[in-house]
This record gives sequence, C-alpha cells and structure tokens, in this order.
Amino acid sequence: MAAILRCGPGAVLSHGDALALWGIAPRPRGPIEVSVPLRISRRAPGISVHRRAALSSSDITRHHGIPVTTVVCTLVDQAARVGGRRLEAAVNEADKLGLTTPPALREALTGLGGRPGVRVLRALLDRRTFRLTRSELERRLLPLARQAGLGPPETGRWLNGFEVDFYWPDLGLVVETDGLTYHRTPAQQTRDRLRDQAHTAAGLTPLRFTHEQVHYEPEHVQRTLVEVARRLAAAAAGRRRSPRARPS
Repeated sequence: MAAILRCGPGAVLSHGDALALWGIAPRPRGPIEVSVPLRISRRAPGISVHRRAALSSSDITRHHGIPVTTVVCTLVDQAARVGGRRLEAAVNEADKLGLTTPPALREALTGLGGRPGVRVLRALLDRRTFRLTRSELERRLLPLARQAGLGPPETGRWLNGFEVDFYWPDLGLVVETDGLTYHRTPAQQTRDRLRDQAHTAAGLTPLRFTHEQVHYEPEHVQRTLVEVARRLAAAAAGRRRSPRARPS
C-alpha cells in the first residue's frame, strides 16, 4: 500500500505483485510492481512503475483494501510476460480459488481487443477447454491408430456397463478420450476411474488420451499406441504359443 501511495492517484498494484495479492502465485523477488496512468511520471526506489494507457475502471478493484488490477487484467498482464506452464498454473490456481473460470475468462477477453497477452491467454484457454465432436475425434484418431499398425476399432460399443470410444477386441484395448481439462468435476473423475477399473478387472487395457493430445500432440498419441499395441500383441502371441495344461 505504501508503494501505491508513493506513486500517486490512480496507482494500483499489478503484474507479479497483483498475482501474489490475489493468492494466485508467490510474490516475485525484486521491486514492487505498480501500474499508473500514462499521464503520471514518477519513480521511486524499490518500485517498478508501469505507465499504462489501457487500464480502465473495469480493470481495477480492491482486494484486502488495496487497489489492484482485477484477476482478468492480472492474468492478461502475466500472459504478456510468461507463457506455458507458468501461465497455465496461474489460470488453474485462479480457477481453484474461485476467482474466475476458463469460460468466464475467455468471455472477458473479448472486450480487451489487442492488449498484449490477450492472444496468448486465449490460445491457452482454447487449447485446454475445447472438445472435439465424435466425428472429428474419429477423423483425427483413426488415422493415428492405422499408422500405429492397429486395425479398425469398434466405436460406441458398451463394455462392462460403459460405452467406450474405441475398442480393439483382438488386443483387448480400450481407448477413451477426455475433454475440458480445467472443469472435469469430481463426479466425472470418479466415473472415469470406475470405468477404467471395470475394464481392467475384465482383463482389458484401458488407455486414456485428452482431446488436446489428439488434436495438438498426434505424435505422442501415435507413439503411445504403437508401444501399447506392440506389448498387447506380443502377450496375445505368447498365450497362443503356450501349451494348454493337460487335465489331471
């Protein structure tokens, strides 16, 4: 608060220090980060001043009585400086704390135009929360399965009380796909565990990919299918070669 008062009217805590105030991330080392209107030109030891023309009243609020950029504005500022896992961790933590949700965050981005960080944050949200339709999923996964040496699977079949996405009966392989990484509810996660456990108990091998992996990481999906199919085929061949035990 002392840093904000030192910077004058309109100053707010921002960037890494705003993340820390919201509880999203630990406070970074270095000067306290404060944003001020473009017309203000002040410097002070121990304070990193960001002169900005873009901040509006909707970008500013108070938290614990301290003027600070909103959660959305803070995450956009963070996206302009870092990406990848650090940004994803910040979004996840904000979601977990109940400060925002990916759908609400994506909607809020539509009003921020070309502000630095918006494109990076939107790409992260789109990458993590989209879901392919069944036809799109089949169109993307089936060629990967063919390239991995797998034949055509059965789709939409009911096994062990559950409808599966893809099933290769000759290998005993079940492939399921997950979407909505951020907002898979505890009930959904519990049902997925029960599903995988039921297939395993029945002697099948359940394999689970995210829709993101199918869409953005096809090489990983294909490589995994190759290794799993190779192991299952070898096991099946070994069972066929083994002589049956003679009855006593």
